[in-house]
Amino acid sequence: MSTSIRFTVAEFDQMIEKGIFADRPDQRLEMIHGDIRKVTPPNPPHEDTIDLLTYWSVDNAPRDEVRVRIQNSLGIPALDSVPEPDVAWMRIRNYRKRRPLPRDVLLLIEVAESSLAFDRGEKADLYASAGIKDYWIINLPDLCIEVYREPRRGKYRACESHQLGQSVSPLAYPSIALDVNYVFALGNQ
Repeated sequence: MSTSIRFTVAEFDQMIEKGIFADRPDQRLEMIHGDIRKVTPPNPPHEDTIDLLTYWSVDNAPRDEVRVRIQNSLGIPALDSVPEPDVAWMRIRNYRKRRPLPRDVLLLIEVAESSLAFDRGEKADLYASAGIKDYWIINLPDLCIEVYREPRRGKYRACESHQLGQSVSPLAYPSIALDVNYVFALGNQ
């Protein structure tokens, strides 16, 4: 029989403040439904994809409306969760005293290879339960971008897969397009 200890966001923040995780500065953690989990270290394809998404986001998101965050936390206190999406477009606010909350999210992106089942399953359900309207998974094995929208009762009702040769636009900014080929660095050496 195994027993797990679940934490609240406030307890997790107290542990961070007290330096509980300080002996592991290179270890990324996120809390999902009160469970503190290690985040799998990224491999070169994952890192390269995040770099490309960072360039695209900074070059295209309106600077006076969007704060681009890379692998930083999102607070979901109602669900005892503090995930760290790979790329997030947030409303412009001062986040020095609090994490962004679901109401601040304009777009969340996860880059997935070994984490694909988790990002499609538990993490998608978490984001849907939090009311995140625009959630993308960069699916490295299948070279596509999965777009999840219309959250209802903890599930996304709409999911589209955008393939090579196509593009996708954030709900909040439909005039901004991301070319799927660009994400997978096709033609770039």
